[in-house]
Amino acid sequence: MQGTLASTNKRSKNNVPVELNQIMVKLDQYRRQSEELALMNELHRRMADTVDLQSIIEAFSVWLMPQVEHELVAYHHPENGQSHVFCSCHGPERRRAIKVTERLFQQPQLIDGRKGDALEGYHVRCWQLPEKEKGHLLLLRKKSRMPAEKANLVDDGVAVLEAPLQRAVYYEKLIEQANRDTLTGLANRRVFEERIDSFLERAKRNNHSLTLASMDLDNFKKINDSLGHAEGDRVLSMVAEVFADTVRKSDLLVRMGGDEFLLVLPDTKLCAAKILAERLCSAVRKLAISTPSGDRLGVSIGLAQWHVGLGREDWIQRADEILYQAKAGGRSRVCACEPKACNISSDKVIQH
Repeated sequence: MQGTLASTNKRSKNNVPVELNQIMVKLDQYRRQSEELALMNELHRRMADTVDLQSIIEAFSVWLMPQVEHELVAYHHPENGQSHVFCSCHGPERRRAIKVTERLFQQPQLIDGRKGDALEGYHVRCWQLPEKEKGHLLLLRKKSRMPAEKANLVDDGVAVLEAPLQRAVYYEKLIEQANRDTLTGLANRRVFEERIDSFLERAKRNNHSLTLASMDLDNFKKINDSLGHAEGDRVLSMVAEVFADTVRKSDLLVRMGGDEFLLVLPDTKLCAAKILAERLCSAVRKLAISTPSGDRLGVSIGLAQWHVGLGREDWIQRADEILYQAKAGGRSRVCACEPKACNISSDKVIQH
């Protein structure tokens, strides 16, 4: 009798019946599962509201921060070489975190399989996302190594992230295709129309120089007609590659159609634009492309520097008019209009 009573009233070390203790453990598990489910639902909601890669990385970092403090989240897509970074720190610490991230993305062997390893003062956790895309997601954290339960939470969050990232990569590919000239790979007319106003606005707001180069190939039609359209396409691709290798990344180089190109040069005065334009002329001449009759490929360039009060269309028209003066003056040369010249007359156009 006494033994049976002792058995039914069996207690844990904390003087709590074993059955009740087990129930409390289960309830705690259910509570934590419920909290994690709510967090995952919140992450799904945030991902549903984002389209581009940068917004996805930022939304993920903001969602994660209350649960796991970190300095940086980044995504790198090796196919296009682009990295999308969201860093929560500032100043020297921000520069340091981004420098470490760049190093890791440039040397993939440093990040393969990292699950919280220390590197240059950061605990680095990395995931290789869907095999189809082969992108890397990176998390940098200065504090101690992540506890197992937190690491599991982050892994679950990354699993939620995979589908939106794939969608965003595909979306960016579509945008890239829509904004690129299919033959040369340069930006197309659509990009020029979308971005030119922002160039003008920045130049006006910051009182910076801005120069436009209107470019047209010399004797291209003869080469195209005599050697065939396939050879003409090859020539256009060669010229586009020469142009792209010569200009800066901050410049906007556009194939407007046929053998016509526009080059927007931010923070560039006319004197500097002339130097660059001469390099472009020289680079095309060095291709040494000719027709069977000896007509040689060249490029004529008209330069116009923008100034306050000059409208966009007038600025573009001015560069075109100067281009045709270069054509009329002998071709394969640069002509430039000094800023604030109100009309295009021979005494205001400088030929080189």
